[in-house]
Amino acid sequence: MIILKTEEEVELIRISATLISSTLAEVAKVLKPGITTMALDKLAAEYIADHGAIPSFLNYEGYPHHICTSVNEVVVHGMPDDKPLREGDVVSVDIGVIKNEFHGDHAYTFIVGEADQEVIDLVRITKECLYEGINHAVAGSYLTNISSAIQRHAESNGYGVVREFVGHGLGRAMHEHPQVPNYGRRNEGILMKENLVLAIEPMVNLGTKDIKMSKDGWTVKTADGKPSVHFEHDVCTKPGHAMILSNYTLIEIAEKANKNLNSSYY
Repeated sequence: MIILKTEEEVELIRISATLISSTLAEVAKVLKPGITTMALDKLAAEYIADHGAIPSFLNYEGYPHHICTSVNEVVVHGMPDDKPLREGDVVSVDIGVIKNEFHGDHAYTFIVGEADQEVIDLVRITKECLYEGINHAVAGSYLTNISSAIQRHAESNGYGVVREFVGHGLGRAMHEHPQVPNYGRRNEGILMKENLVLAIEPMVNLGTKDIKMSKDGWTVKTADGKPSVHFEHDVCTKPGHAMILSNYTLIEIAEKANKNLNSSYY
């Protein structure tokens, strides 16, 4: 069942989404070669708790950490560990919180230090894919128009679009209907109505679209070992436009101010 939100509920989701944005900004301030993703997990956990929220991911179907940190060939659901990050690593940080009974869930990918141009281009194009999809998150439009726009932009640049993991509805549950694939044909399936809240999240690979699951049951990697990038926004459908509830501006300011991060893809 698809659950449309009231205006009041949309604003509560915005509060949760914006808290994630500010948490990701805190992560952006400290990211550098040598830091561990476990340290990022600790920072995020403390920041979320200090702001009166609960981490959505902790103990979700047995997941043992507060955030997901996916490095290089890890597509999604990477688990924080004590391995220091290195110059040139590409790191997706995905965070979920519950506040006022409503979830936020979004992600941002960072480049640590200098990186190959092909990685920089992949980050730029994947972020563009996100906004290409968001442009179609409009009341009265077909849901697959979001999917098609993401796929077209990624594949026209020679990248692989992950099929097995998708975006989703968002509200009192972290994963609500409908699913939002990152591939598909235009003008099919569900017609979106006003105040449908979606987590739109392209996962785009430098090489093949194919993936493999690690033995830990969580970590998803590219089948060819090439880098993957993941961006995610929380969005509410409105007539004529999409209303973005999360806030990348907070993250981008911190990203650009941190000399240990590469923001040359802007």
